[in-house]
Amino acid sequence: MALMVMVGFTSCDDDDDDMTPEPENLVEVIDGDPDFMILSSAIAEAGLEGALSGTGPFTVFAPNDAAIEAYILNNSLTPADLLSNAELADILSYHVVSGSVMAADVTAGSVSNLTSDPFFVSIDPSGSVWINGNTEVIATDQMASNGVIHTLDYIITPPTQSIAEIAVESTTAATPEFTQLVAALTRAGLVDAVSGGFEDNLTVFAPTDAAFEALYETLGVDGVDDIDLDLLTSVLQYHVVPSRAFSQDLRDGASLPTLLEGESLTVDLPGLMINESSLVPSMLNIHATNGVIHVIDQVIIPE
Repeated sequence: MALMVMVGFTSCDDDDDDMTPEPENLVEVIDGDPDFMILSSAIAEAGLEGALSGTGPFTVFAPNDAAIEAYILNNSLTPADLLSNAELADILSYHVVSGSVMAADVTAGSVSNLTSDPFFVSIDPSGSVWINGNTEVIATDQMASNGVIHTLDYIITPPTQSIAEIAVESTTAATPEFTQLVAALTRAGLVDAVSGGFEDNLTVFAPTDAAFEALYETLGVDGVDDIDLDLLTSVLQYHVVPSRAFSQDLRDGASLPTLLEGESLTVDLPGLMINESSLVPSMLNIHATNGVIHVIDQVIIPE
C-alpha cells in the first residue's frame, strides 16, 4: 500500500509538471495585453511576428493604444494609414533593442536599435525616463520568455533634418520663424557648423525673430548686416552647446560649455531660463539629426 501511494503521488507530480504553461514570448505577451491591440495588429501587418518570437533576447519600447491613437491624431492619419505604411516595419523596429535591458539598467544617451538610426534616452530630475525628448516610459519590466517590454506614451520616430535644415524650413512656414537666425548664421558662415548627422551632437538655444529685433533696437542697427562680424560670430557660438541635451537632461544650476571658447551658459530650471533668456515651453526639444533645438526669447550676449 505504501508503495502504491508513493507511486500515485509521483504520478500526480509528473502530471503537474506537464501542465506547467510555457512562458510567453514577446509577441504572445503583446497579443494578450488589451493595452497593445493596435501594436499587435501592426506587428502582424509588418511581418515581424517571427522575428519577435525568436530567441532574442529583445527589449521592446512599446507604445500602448492611447499612445498610437495620439500619434495618429497629431499626424492627421487613420489607423488604416498607419498599418498600410510602407515603412511600418522600420517604424516598429526603431522601438526594438537587441538584448534584455531592465529598467534599472537604462542609462541616458544614444541607444542602438534594430534600425540604422539611434534613439536618445534622457532621465529627468525626478528619475523618469524619456526618449527623443518627447516620449515618456510609463511602465517597465513586463517580462517575456525572450525579452522585456517597457511601455511608452507616444510613438518614437527618428529625426530626418539637421538643425540648419529645420531652421531654414521654418523661415517659409505659415507663421515664419528663425528668419533672423538663419540670416545671422549665413553671414557668419556657421550654417555648416549646425548641419550634420547622428554622429554630431549639438544643442542650439535658438532666439526667436522677436528676440533678434529687440537686439537690433538695443544695438541701434537695422539688422544682422550692421553688426560687427566678429561680435555676431561670438554671439552665435555662445548659443551652441557641443552636446545633445534635451530639456530632461538639464539640471538646475548646471554650467553648459559653449562653442565660444571659455564661455558657458547657466541653467535656471525653476525659472525655465538660460542665463537671462527664458525658454519657450512650447518650443523645446525640437529634435534634429545632429542635435536638439530649444527656443529662447532673448539673444544671449557673452560678457
